[in-house]
Amino acid sequence: MSAHAETPRTRAGARLADLVERIGIHNASLILALIALLILFGILRGDVFFSSRNILNIGMGVAILGVLAISQTAVIVSGGLDISVGAIVGLTTVSTAMAIDATGLAAAGPLAGVAIGAAAGLFNGLVITYGRVNAIIVTLGTMAIFRGIAFIISNGQSISIFNDTFRLLGVGRFLGLPAPIWVLIGVAVLFYVFLHKSIVGRNIYAIGGNPVVARLSGMDIKRYRVGMYVLSGMVAGIGGILLAARTGSGQPISGSEGLELEAITAAFLGGCAMQGARARLSGRFWASPLSGF
Repeated sequence: MSAHAETPRTRAGARLADLVERIGIHNASLILALIALLILFGILRGDVFFSSRNILNIGMGVAILGVLAISQTAVIVSGGLDISVGAIVGLTTVSTAMAIDATGLAAAGPLAGVAIGAAAGLFNGLVITYGRVNAIIVTLGTMAIFRGIAFIISNGQSISIFNDTFRLLGVGRFLGLPAPIWVLIGVAVLFYVFLHKSIVGRNIYAIGGNPVVARLSGMDIKRYRVGMYVLSGMVAGIGGILLAARTGSGQPISGSEGLELEAITAAFLGGCAMQGARARLSGRFWASPLSGF
């Protein structure tokens, strides 16, 4: 009797264990935490929390945070850290708004935002790598510098964006989903392919795991590290572009509300190791909503 009674439970337990193994214990924990939060908020203020407007706002906010978490992942995997991403977001929102205001072209905004983000990342990478200064110290300093530049070039004022085509990046929808979420999915897919399927991506993991062995095997570690900060700056620039499109303005204070810490938190919650060399991009999808809530 007991053997017949236990067999279905045993099979159910095996199927559950197999499902957890496929998802990953870390991802399963994040999903459970996310479900617990949804239940909690549903009990407290379900009428407001589950309204379509609130869900839409959370989704767009989480999309920007998710993009920034991916930019952090790129740097952390290689053994670094970038605390200036929030300031880069503020600088790129201002640059994007100024470029559109000066040219009247919707495409000028994203081009300026990505270029300024790349330049900011290049500056970080060069100082950290060739100046041999700790990444935390450098990016804390550049956080103040980038924020100051944003205030200077905008005279401390918000710059409005009146280009409706550009605003579609922040408030438009495609197949029922807000455009920022599609941008997040696109960035995540590109990063997954880059880090997991390319030789350069695997070399970045190797550098984060053991830089001495990577150097002895012939890798140009300095060039890789500078490149990762440039890439991080570009992706942070994309986050700034989405924020400018969503708010319809370039604001020098954008990103100064602890956005960098939220991005770093999401990156570590998503499975990044402090020592580098380990990260799960799938974890970003579950960690970003947790940080966003």
